Amino acid sequence: MGPSLLGVVAFLLLPMVIVLVLSLFDWELLSAPEFVGLDNYSRLASDGQTWHSLWVTVAYVLLCIPLQTALALAIAMLLNQRVKGVKYFRSLFVVPWMATPIVLGLIWNWIFDPRDGALNSALALVGITGPDWLTDATWALPAVALVSVWQHTGYNMLFFLAGLQGIPQELHDAAATDGATPAQRFWRVTLPLLNPTMFFVTVTNMIGAFQVFDTVYAMTAGGPGGSTEVINFRIFETAFKQFDFGYASTLSMLLFVIIFLVTLAQVRFFGKRTTYDLS
Repeated sequence: MGPSLLGVVAFLLLPMVIVLVLSLFDWELLSAPEFVGLDNYSRLASDGQTWHSLWVTVAYVLLCIPLQTALALAIAMLLNQRVKGVKYFRSLFVVPWMATPIVLGLIWNWIFDPRDGALNSALALVGITGPDWLTDATWALPAVALVSVWQHTGYNMLFFLAGLQGIPQELHDAAATDGATPAQRFWRVTLPLLNPTMFFVTVTNMIGAFQVFDTVYAMTAGGPGGSTEVINFRIFETAFKQFDFGYASTLSMLLFVIIFLVTLAQVRFFGKRTTYDLS
C-alpha cells in the first residue's frame, strides 16, 4: 500500500493542508505572504459575488444531475437487451466522455452559434427562431448544463449497465410469476437493487458538477453578466487574474466544505437504503 499511500499524501492531503494554510494569509505570489488570520473568512461573509457564484453552481448541479442520471439509467435499460449490435451502441454512447471538455466546448460554441449554428438552423427548419444561447443570461447556463449532460450520460450508463447485469434474473422471474407488471418490477425490484450503483453515480457526479470549470471556461468564460460564473471559475479568476491567492484558497475551502456536507448527506441517505449482498 506504500506507493498508493504516498500518492494520496503528496497529491491529495498535502495540497489540502497547503490551501488551508494559505487561506489564513494575504499573498499576491510575488511578495512575502502576510498572515491575516480569519480576515479572508470575514471577507467571504460579505462577498456578494462569491455567493452569486455559489448559487449559479447549485443551479448548474440541479440542471445536470437529475437529467443525466435519469437518461443514463434509461439508456442502460435499453442497452441491457440482447439485440444485434448492442455492443457497438454501448461504445458509441461513451465516446463523448472520452473527448476533452475544452474541445467539446469549442464544438458546442459552433452548434449554439445564433446565426450559423447547427441548433438554430435546425430550429429554423420548423419555423422556430432560436435564442442567442450563450450570450443570453436566461439560456447560457442551461446550454452549458446540456453539454455536460451529453458528455457524461454515456459514462454513467456503463455503471448502471453493470448494476443491471448484476441483478439475478430469478428475482425478476419470481416477481413476474407473482403477477408484477414491468413497471412494478422496475420500482420494487430493479431500482432498490440498483441503490449501490445509484449511490456511486450520484456521489461522483455531484462532486464533479460542483467542481465544473473547463466547460464553462471554454464556452462562456463565466458570462454573460456572470450568469455562468460557477464557484470554480470565481476561484480561478481570484487566483490567476486578481492574484489574490489567499482569498482564492478561502473560496476553495468553502467549496470543499460544501462538497463534504453534500456527500455526507448522500451517504446517510443511501446508507439505510442500500443492500450489497444479493445472495
